[in-house]
Amino acid sequence: MAKTTKKKPSKTAKKTPKQAFKRKPETSARKALRLAAPALPPPPLALGVSGAVLDRLHAVVLSRRAADPAISHSARLLARGTAKVAQKFGEEAVECLIEAVGGDRTALIAESADVLYHLLVLWVSAGVRPEEVWTELQRREGVSGIAEKASRTLPLAFGVQTTKIP
Repeated sequence: MAKTTKKKPSKTAKKTPKQAFKRKPETSARKALRLAAPALPPPPLALGVSGAVLDRLHAVVLSRRAADPAISHSARLLARGTAKVAQKFGEEAVECLIEAVGGDRTALIAESADVLYHLLVLWVSAGVRPEEVWTELQRREGVSGIAEKASRTLPLAFGVQTTKIP
């Protein structure tokens, strides 16, 4: 009786659709490369999901300028003027700082949301558009914080006092 041997398919033979999409096992070298690859930076604030939330919230606050202060918190804040809005923003910022120092992560997240909301109310009150802030952030992107601060030290060189932290 003659032995029959099964032929291996040649490397140039056409693969079936199932074989064409079969994933090769990951080698340890390939896995190391994948794990060592730097993560992509998050999208710019105004273009990412988070930025879209802030843009929508700004639009809502903007729309509340003419609303009845008895039914809209934003309208009530805006009716009091920029100085009071700024004071409220400061209070919220201090509450955020207290939670950060206290280590209460959940409370810090909630207070951070309050700070962002009150910052947007302040922008509306002062006539600042988010795009202006996004543009400034993009201008500063990639610039060292130390170098950026150094570019603003001219008043100190001339003996002008400032309350900013160096």
